[in-house]
Amino acid sequence: MSRSKQSKSLSRKPRHLRDAEATKMQILNAAMEEFAKYGLNGARTENIASGSGVTKAMIYYYFESKETLYQEVLNQLALQLNELGLAKLNLNELHPEIALKTAVYAFINYQATHPNYGRILWQEALQNQGKYFKQIDWNQSYKCLLEILERGINIGCFRQFDPFLTAMHINGVCNFYFDAYENIKHLTPNLDLRSPEMIERHAQAAIDFILAGVVNKGE
Repeated sequence: MSRSKQSKSLSRKPRHLRDAEATKMQILNAAMEEFAKYGLNGARTENIASGSGVTKAMIYYYFESKETLYQEVLNQLALQLNELGLAKLNLNELHPEIALKTAVYAFINYQATHPNYGRILWQEALQNQGKYFKQIDWNQSYKCLLEILERGINIGCFRQFDPFLTAMHINGVCNFYFDAYENIKHLTPNLDLRSPEMIERHAQAAIDFILAGVVNKGE
């Protein structure tokens, strides 16, 4: 949910509910930062409390354990991704090539504005081998991408390929720029890879690269 929509939603609720939801969101935002750095195992509730401006007791009032808080952070990330807007963009009404361009551009912009997304998922994979990931619904955006690829194959504008593997490769093209930022920034010390201009260049280069790999040249 965008901040403007969130604030409108909160404004229609009684004050004590608004305060409770605002406090929970402060905790979740601080928790995302902590889990992105240290994963579930290394995260400390003391740091989350300090980052959110509440006491540890307040954290446990809203979330019964660090594990529960971690699960809610993953759930929030999935909700944000599923609300990215792919379903709202009516991509199924667009030509598959245009739909794929639109989806890739939207996902890269999501990554640019949600820098903890990839870091937390890497921590989850490394520390927990997806134990908590599999409990959360990540399917909406993934299914949307699969549907675009399958539709393009079916009408002949995309070449024949494995949609599942190709979807994974597309995710890699979009994600690596952000997930490996702390390393690759040293390869380009004179460029601000997080600037709007560089994010735009990344998006356009990713779209060109992906389309070059999937479009049926003999169409």
